[in-house]
Amino acid sequence: MQERDKNNAKRFVILTVFSYSVGFGIIMPVLPQLIVELEQVSLSQAAYIGGWIAAIYAVCQFLMGPIVGNLSDRFGRRPVFLLSLFGYGVDFILMGLAPSILWLFIGRGIAGALGAVFGPANAVMADISSSEDRARSFGLVGAAFGIGFIVGPAIGGFLGEWGTRAPFFVAAGLAFITFIYGLIAFPETMPEDARRPFNFNRANPFGALKSLRQHTGVLRISLVYFVWVVCANIYPMTWGYFAPIVYGWDAKMVGVSLTLVGLSMALVQAQLLGRFVNRFGERHTAIFGMAVGLLGMIVYSLNTLPAIALLLCAVIGLQSMVMPSINSMMSRRIPANAQGELQGFNASMAALGALFAPLLYNNALAFYTAENAAFYFPGAPFAIGAVLTVLALLILVSCKPVATVSADGTI
Repeated sequence: MQERDKNNAKRFVILTVFSYSVGFGIIMPVLPQLIVELEQVSLSQAAYIGGWIAAIYAVCQFLMGPIVGNLSDRFGRRPVFLLSLFGYGVDFILMGLAPSILWLFIGRGIAGALGAVFGPANAVMADISSSEDRARSFGLVGAAFGIGFIVGPAIGGFLGEWGTRAPFFVAAGLAFITFIYGLIAFPETMPEDARRPFNFNRANPFGALKSLRQHTGVLRISLVYFVWVVCANIYPMTWGYFAPIVYGWDAKMVGVSLTLVGLSMALVQAQLLGRFVNRFGERHTAIFGMAVGLLGMIVYSLNTLPAIALLLCAVIGLQSMVMPSINSMMSRRIPANAQGELQGFNASMAALGALFAPLLYNNALAFYTAENAAFYFPGAPFAIGAVLTVLALLILVSCKPVATVSADGTI
């Protein structure tokens, strides 16, 4: 690709992920209240229902992630990416119009089936980056998400004063505007001669697992990836319910706290990630990020002081170095014509982790904050997350540093 096309592709990916995170951040402060309104339940019960809404998204993405990834290896990144982005906008329209809770499930199912945007985004970044520069490129994707998370929750908290529906329509508008921009400016990043036939044997989570296991070290690293996704999902799945219960925050304050998290993530991934990887390597960078995440979960499991919670929100972004570092460790082991399959498989692992997360965390929160709970312990989700983080750390420490695979599949 010409340098101009690479820059256009990179700009579109960053803008799309930014738009995605703004949209997701906009609805996070109001989604719990929308569930309460639709079902006439308590906030504790809404946490339980919200967990199942997140689970349906995860199930659909788990099943469809490898299909989406393999389609991008066959037909190119552009059509698959744009379709995913369009589906994301449709999701928000359905949720904004929802007359019943069923519509929320349908909307998230559509978004999950179309693969959201992170799998296609990372596949594009792998196409246009050298193997040595991939961690930084994946970090830019994470930074765009973090910056969007600065803006989104803050906007959502204020839009919530106009009603629980308004944030969903604003999020949909952002998705469709970005989709139109992509139609005009986003070039294809995968050349025709690098594509490969679509194969149904690979286009499912188990087939992708079998295909990728031939690459040394990938499966163990993917296990780390999966466990860490379960850990990291405690914030998007639980925070909107946990913070009001423990700290008494309203939607606006939840938005402020998430804005601090987003600012921390953006600064870390834009300014620190590349330097850490260059100096310490991807593996040690991921270990450091997990250690910070473990500390955060221990504190949140025990802390009841809002000031300490806000302070931790401002530094917890250091754990955002984990995902791009692990992704880059896997990407180094995979040839160029299988990067889409890898990112599709990662999307399935992320979806499976996102499925387990709400079932673990939201159910634990609902159980230990219910009126008839044996004892009151709202920090239970973070205690579970801390145990899982230790497991992810132990597996990662056992992983050997990875080499780089050339285009023909040789190390």
